[in-house]
Amino acid sequence: MQQNTETHQLDDIIQLFNQCFYAEFNTKLVKGGDEPIYLPANDDVPYHAIYFARGFYSSALHEIAHWLVAGKERRKLEDFGYWYEPDGRSEQRQRDFEQAEVKPQALEWILSTAANFRYFASSDNLNGEVGDTMPFKLAVYEQVKSYAEKGLPKRAETLRKSLCAFYGTEDKIDVAKFDVSRI
Repeated sequence: MQQNTETHQLDDIIQLFNQCFYAEFNTKLVKGGDEPIYLPANDDVPYHAIYFARGFYSSALHEIAHWLVAGKERRKLEDFGYWYEPDGRSEQRQRDFEQAEVKPQALEWILSTAANFRYFASSDNLNGEVGDTMPFKLAVYEQVKSYAEKGLPKRAETLRKSLCAFYGTEDKIDVAKFDVSRI
C-alpha cells in the first residue's frame, strides 16, 4: 500500500466525499485543526461538518468511517453523541474504547484499501495502558470479513466505489488483501 502525498491529496478525499454526500446528506468533509470533530448544522454553519485532524489523509478516512457508522439520529449530535475519554485510559477503559472502534476501523481499513493507502489500527491511547492489541486487531479483521461477505452499508459502499474508481483499485473487497499482521 502506498502513502504518497503526491497520490493521496487532501483535496481529493474532500472532493470525493463531498461529491458523494453533500447533496443528499448536507454533509461536508473539512480539514480541521488539532482534534477531529463532527458538528451538525447550526445557525452559523448550514451544513453538517466532519473536521479531520491536522490535515492527515488517515484522519480523514477515520472520521469518515465514524460518520458512515452513525445512524440518522446520531448524525444530529455533536461527535455523534459518543463518549470520548482522552489519552491515558486504563486497560479496561481501553477495551471499552476498542469495542466501540471495531466497526469504524473495519470501514477505515476497507476505505484505505480502496484508496491504495496503508491502514494502521489505532489504539489512540499513547499515554495509557494499551495492553495486548491483537484481540482488537483480530476483531477489526473479523468485521472486515463480515462486511466482505454481507456487503457494506449503502453510504460506505458509495464511498468505497468512488475511491476505487478514483485510485484505480479493484472494485471489490478481497479479504486476501487484508493482513492482520501488518496493521
